[in-house]
Amino acid sequence: MTFAVTVLTLYPEMFPGPLGISLARRALDAGRWRLDAVNIRDFAVDRHRTVDDTPAGGGAGMVLRADVLAAAIDSVATGAPLIAMTPRGKPLTQARVRALAAGPGVTILCGRFEGLDERIFAARGIEEVSVGDYVLSGGEMGALVLLDACVRLLPGVMGAPSSGDEESFDSGLLEYPHYTRPAEWEGRTIPEVLRSGDHARIAAWRKSMAETDTRLRRPDLWERHEGARVDPPSGARHEKKDE
Repeated sequence: MTFAVTVLTLYPEMFPGPLGISLARRALDAGRWRLDAVNIRDFAVDRHRTVDDTPAGGGAGMVLRADVLAAAIDSVATGAPLIAMTPRGKPLTQARVRALAAGPGVTILCGRFEGLDERIFAARGIEEVSVGDYVLSGGEMGALVLLDACVRLLPGVMGAPSSGDEESFDSGLLEYPHYTRPAEWEGRTIPEVLRSGDHARIAAWRKSMAETDTRLRRPDLWERHEGARVDPPSGARHEKKDE
């Protein structure tokens, strides 16, 4: 099954962009995924191809019109998840990426200017996703991030099936450190355990380093990981009986 991607944007020339090289490009050429970049401006209703208007209530900037956006969305109606890249969206996670990559594809709506008319979100059941706590010029760069994360997980894209195993965030932890030859470089050596050939020791070392790096570098992830380990499954919880 081909992973079908539709991007609704004012700048279709931005796609495939960096996805047009390396693994993503080879996967695109091989038909593992396909891309359709749709110009929102094609759905404007006036001869000037107007897609935005001033904010209701006043204020700076311009807002993309709900009627134009709806016409663009309805023209594709792929049945795939419909996502808008917005700063207020839920943070993109590896778990969400894996779920999307396992599906038929995704339709991504890229905003510009001050954003999208609020009514479009409920009217078309749009999932809002954020790639970080910062503001970009538009949703296109965020869409490229989301697509790169999905495409690399498609079957056959990374080569060996195990290439996507033990990555950062999959287990709630950062990935362990990696080393390769030469064994010594500028006085720094590869840890002895990695040269021991003892697979059990290596696995234990990698687990320990993943935990240590997560605890030191991303205490927020470590706190969630520890909470997930100690909290019993919801079905295992029992109400406290009255004494």
